[in-house]
Amino acid sequence: MRPAVRLATVALGVSFGLAGATLAQDRIPSDCIALASANPSVVPVRFGDQLGLDQVLIRYLDHAEFAIATSSVMAVTDYNGSFTTADQVPNVVTMNNAHGTHFTDSPDPRIPLVLRGWPVDGVPAAHDLDLGDMRIRNVTTDLRGPFGEGARRDGNSIFIFEAAGLCIGHLGHLHQIPSPAQYAVIGRLDVVMVPVDGGYTMDVAVMADVIRRFNPRIVLPMHWFTPEGLSRFLVELNRDYEITVSDTPELMVTRATLPQKPTVVVLQPAPLP
Repeated sequence: MRPAVRLATVALGVSFGLAGATLAQDRIPSDCIALASANPSVVPVRFGDQLGLDQVLIRYLDHAEFAIATSSVMAVTDYNGSFTTADQVPNVVTMNNAHGTHFTDSPDPRIPLVLRGWPVDGVPAAHDLDLGDMRIRNVTTDLRGPFGEGARRDGNSIFIFEAAGLCIGHLGHLHQIPSPAQYAVIGRLDVVMVPVDGGYTMDVAVMADVIRRFNPRIVLPMHWFTPEGLSRFLVELNRDYEITVSDTPELMVTRATLPQKPTVVVLQPAPLP
């Protein structure tokens, strides 16, 4: 059965031009380690003016890279060196190293904070940063070897971004079903960025079960290599989730406008102009 699809509406939004912005503002409390409350709609956006304190702008850049912006902070996920422009530099980037498309050994030296999601000298990654109106923390999970062999303990990080009262999770290169303890530490996720390739990470049906366990209001597919691969994931979630295919790379999210029915939003990857 083909997934039900409706096109997203484009509305005015904000600019990602936040490099050098002040980090002193307090964020709206997020209560991520608590139960979610249902709220009402997904509002995709274009670039525009300044973000409000209750707004988060998400842009799908490429592969597993998203830019996540608040009024004073911009973060880029699974940064592989391809993002940054002459006048736009994120305040912080996160990286995983399952494959070279998820990290770089030579990040742009202008980036103030580079968060690696894998062990260094045998010590698992442990991040918990308060950047004013954004908090970033991680929960580690294990990886398979590059050819499916063995395991790399704590080799992947799920990064959680708390901003504007929202809990936004990026699953990285997830290879395992999180344990009950990991689910508890991750907490509530309103928005989840999920790899849907069905092979390099996890089987589509298994990944869909992980998403159902998190029970987010918004799911953003990433790490899809072909339209057919993406379609398999959409068909898998079509029973439980509304499917929205956007014609833009951007999405504005606020806690007040989270959809009542869980929604998969397919963004079109594009670098910042």
